[in-house]
This record gives sequence, structure tokens and C-alpha cells, in this order.
Amino acid sequence: MQRRIEFGIIGGMIGVVGFCAVGLMSSVSHAETTSANATVTVAEACTMTAMVDSAHSAMVNPGQYVSEIGQTTLKVICNDASGYAIYAVGNANNEFGNNKLLASLGGTLSPAYDIATGTATSGNTSNWAMKVDAVSGAYAPAIQNSFGSYHDVPATYTKVAQYASNTDTSTGSSITSTYAAFVKSDQPAGSYNGKVKYTMVHPMSETPLQPQLTQAGKICYYPNGKNVEGTMGCQTIPTSSSAVDGVSKTSAVLLASNYSREGYGFAGWSKTYDYSDLDGFLGPQEYITYENGQYSGSNSGLSLYARWIKSAGNLQGWTGCSSLQSGAVTALTDQRDNETYAVAKLADGNCWMIENMRLENTGTDNTIGSLAQGYNASFAGLADSEAASLLTSTTTANLLYSTDGSTSKTISGSEQYNRFPRYNNVNTPISDIDRPSNPTTNSSTNSSTNAGMYSYGNYYTWAAAIADTTNYTTNNQSVTSTSICPTGWYLPKGGNKQNTANNEFLAFTEALIGAKPANYDSQTSPYYTGTPEGTDASNVLRAYPSNFVYSGSVGNGSVYNRGYFGHYWSSTAYSGSNAYYMNFYGSGVYPGTGNNYKYYGGSIRCLASGA
Repeated sequence: MQRRIEFGIIGGMIGVVGFCAVGLMSSVSHAETTSANATVTVAEACTMTAMVDSAHSAMVNPGQYVSEIGQTTLKVICNDASGYAIYAVGNANNEFGNNKLLASLGGTLSPAYDIATGTATSGNTSNWAMKVDAVSGAYAPAIQNSFGSYHDVPATYTKVAQYASNTDTSTGSSITSTYAAFVKSDQPAGSYNGKVKYTMVHPMSETPLQPQLTQAGKICYYPNGKNVEGTMGCQTIPTSSSAVDGVSKTSAVLLASNYSREGYGFAGWSKTYDYSDLDGFLGPQEYITYENGQYSGSNSGLSLYARWIKSAGNLQGWTGCSSLQSGAVTALTDQRDNETYAVAKLADGNCWMIENMRLENTGTDNTIGSLAQGYNASFAGLADSEAASLLTSTTTANLLYSTDGSTSKTISGSEQYNRFPRYNNVNTPISDIDRPSNPTTNSSTNSSTNAGMYSYGNYYTWAAAIADTTNYTTNNQSVTSTSICPTGWYLPKGGNKQNTANNEFLAFTEALIGAKPANYDSQTSPYYTGTPEGTDASNVLRAYPSNFVYSGSVGNGSVYNRGYFGHYWSSTAYSGSNAYYMNFYGSGVYPGTGNNYKYYGGSIRCLASGA
């Protein structure tokens, strides 16, 4: 009796994982005294294609060993001077890490008869194996981990080949893969199917992303990339439930991210490690609903992965919004401090930063004023000595500044109008503050489990937000033209029912929710209590790709309602002492129509026109 062994391979174009673009610079000089040096940047581009040279199937007799089953050629064209690497993993039945040949006997899967990976030689166990060979030539890659001989199919991504320097972009380099199998004499007749997935990464030092095991009853958050800073733990999934359309359901608010990655913007959470589920993107504090008990069984929790977007250029002077499709996400870098932010074209047709601003006071703000929107050159910010005092003398959760470079004190009253304060509560730079090792709650207090979450960003008084010292005399309904947003970006306008036509927070929320507030014509401060579909208005803001978070606010020496409401400054004054802001909590949203004291510390989101 013969047995048919079938092997699958993920063919066609193979996705590039861990793409890291580093420009190759080439300089050309001219002898003439009137000419200048010219510099060109060659874009980095690496691809891998797969061609099936022969069918990956074989008829195997009982007790027989068969090698050279099928052949696939993987060709890489890559100009990364740091080389590339090819990884392989078992992917039977499209399940990552499944390195078995799955039995399909009588039309159903029969796990008891699956053929495990092994050395594929005669013995007491049916098994199968893989090997790779380098195509000969000047650009042949080196085979790794003994895969030049038949080797166990790996259950996690394992390097099988690498090339240590850039290849010729026309010739490229190639490997071939093939398989072998042995079946013992009593292996049932039938079809056994397996698959190996290959991926190429560059530079050679990069590693591919991998999924993580779920934990029952937990939502776990994974950094999902190389050189990611910060740590996070798992969140216990609530067990209380309610009936929704006759089905018992449970809900949870996700945790804001505590991860950062240099050169990348954080665009939210993904349900898949490789971002393959395009409908599986979630905002950092999105409200999710699921059937009661869905994640409580054995190994049935929820794994969420940080979704990173590599910087595509500078925020300053960016003109790419008009070319983006609605909902598209990119990332751009602020030249002032090299912080990278995810940016999306949202429902109102404009491009918004979808992360809270994290700009620090460095003591050099006056020298880089041209990099901010309409920056007021007379705005003092904090002097170098004051910044140093903040970093060495701040010991409590206050907005502090120093009057003489040596003594710090709590800012109060009108003093707060002319400073560039931000929240700090330990004697370290703010970028290192309160990165919790195991955040497990959405606490509204300044607790060790939830303080200083990366997604919350920094906090700014309205004076700092508009980068101006004249705000105390900025009167009712005046709109400032200055802000600390990067050049080409600006603070959204706010306003009550008298000037809602200029309220960009309101226009954005209307476009997102699809209706005006029910009390639009009758309230001094119009607000939403829900959506036409009956869902929470606040969650629409917090959902991907808008990604607003409950960052709370700072005032009178305390952090208020972090994890429970958001406070985002507009560029519009309400009065000499107050300014408009967007405030949201639970199911309610004041879309730039509420107002608060200018000395409160609030969050900042900048936008760029999509016109």
C-alpha cells in the first residue's frame, strides 16, 4: 500500500520582515570653484521570491525512506550593505510553528497519526525533514544551523541561510529547499500535508517577528520588535458580563502602551504578530467586547503586539497629507528631539499625530524656534539652569520650576503662564519616568502600576502649548497662531456654540461619529453622550486609528483621572484665565467645547491640513 506525502510551501512574493531602511550615501565632487558637492541617497530595497521547481509530493511505500521530495528556489535581491538572513518555520494548516505533517484520514484530521519532524531515516517513528542548499556562484549565501543536511523542521523561526554583505541587484542570490520522509510499516494509508514558511530579513542582524503563547484569562502585551524599550505585563480579563443581543458578553479597556522604539511610531495594538489581520488593529486604550468566557479557557487568552511604523521622514514641513488615503498610517520624526510619531489621515480629511506629544524642555528651545509652528522668539521656556534643577530637585508629583537655578518650587497662579513645565515625579529625565515593569490596572492615580505610561506623553500648560508668553491677555474666543507643534502642524481650534464653525475638534468628532451632538443648539458646551449606533462616543476616539488615550491632566500638584479621561488643549482661548480643550470620559465627549484653567497640564495632539 502506498502513502502519499504532500508538502506545501508559501510561494510567490515573500513579505519582508523587520525592514530597516538605511540610505547608502554616494558623494560626487567637482573641481570647478563655482560648483558645490552633490549628494545622492540610494534607496534600500530587498525582496525575496519563491519558484516551485517541482511538485512537493511523493508516493511512499511502507518502511520506505524518500529524499529529494520537491524543490523550491528562493531568490533574494538585496542591496543592504549589512546583508540579509533567511528564516524558516513549520506552518502546517496555516498554524505558525506547527512542524508536523498533518494526517487527513477519511476526510478528517487525525492527530494521532500525524508525522512528526525528525531526521527522516528508517526507524520506529515516521518522520520528515528539510534541507537547504546554496545556489553556486559569487553571491551564494552561507547555510546555517546544519540545514545543509536534512534537519528537523523548526517550530520557531530559525535562521537557515545568510549573506554577509550586499548582493548584486540584478543577479541576486538563491537557495533551494527540499524535503525527505520516512514512514513506518504500519503508518495508515492516506494523505499527510505539511508546510514550511520562509521569510527574509535585513540587515543580517535583524530577526523576524514571532507570535507569543496566550495566557488563559489574560490580555498580554508584547513589544514585537528589536530594540524596544519599556516593559509591560498582562492584564486580567474582567469576568463580569451582560447580555448583548441575547449573548452574554464581557468587556475590557486595553492598557496604554509603555513601549517605545527609536525611529518608529507606535500605531496601536495588533492581534497578529505580523500585522496580517488588517481588521485586528486596536487603539492603545480601546474598549473591546467579547463573548463571556472567550479568553478564559486553557491557553485561550489574548496576545496583543505593538504595531510599529518606521519613520518615513521629518514632521517639520511635511507635505504628504494630501496624497494619503483616508485611514492610512505613516510615521514621522520631530527634528527637535528625534521622537517619532505615528500619523494618520483621519475622518475629517486631515492628518493627525495619533500619539501624544512627548517633547521635552531641553534648555535649547529658543535656538530651535524655527522648527515649531509660528514659534514666538521671545518665549523663554526654561533656562538651562532651570531645566537642570527640574531634573535634580523634583521629588513630588508637582509642576515645578526654579527661580534661581538652585531652588525649585511649586508653580502657582500667574507664574504658571510663562513657563514650559511638564509632569515629573522622580529625579530622572522624564523619558525614564515610571516605566512600570508590570502594569496591570487602569488606575486613575499616580500609582506604580500605571504612572508614566509611554502613550500618555508629556503634559503642558496652555502657555507651553501655544509657545507664547502673552496668553494671560489672550481674551475670549481668540485663536493663537503659535504653538509648540512642528512647523507645518498646529493645535486644533476649539470653541463653544458661538463659534463651532471654527472648532476643529468638533469637525473631527462629527466626521468620526457621524452626527452633531444632540444638544448642539441648546448647550453652551455641546457634548456627545453616544453614537447613532448606541455605542460609547469616547470609545470612537480611543479606537484605531484615532488612538486618543485617557491621559488625564495635572494641576495643583496632582495627576487627575489618568486612565479615566482625556484632556487635550486647543489653540483657542476661552478667557484670560481659561482655554478650550477636548475632554472625554466614559461615554461622554466634549469635542473642544469645554474649557479649563490655562495652568493645568494637558496633552497635545497636532494636525496638518489634508487640503
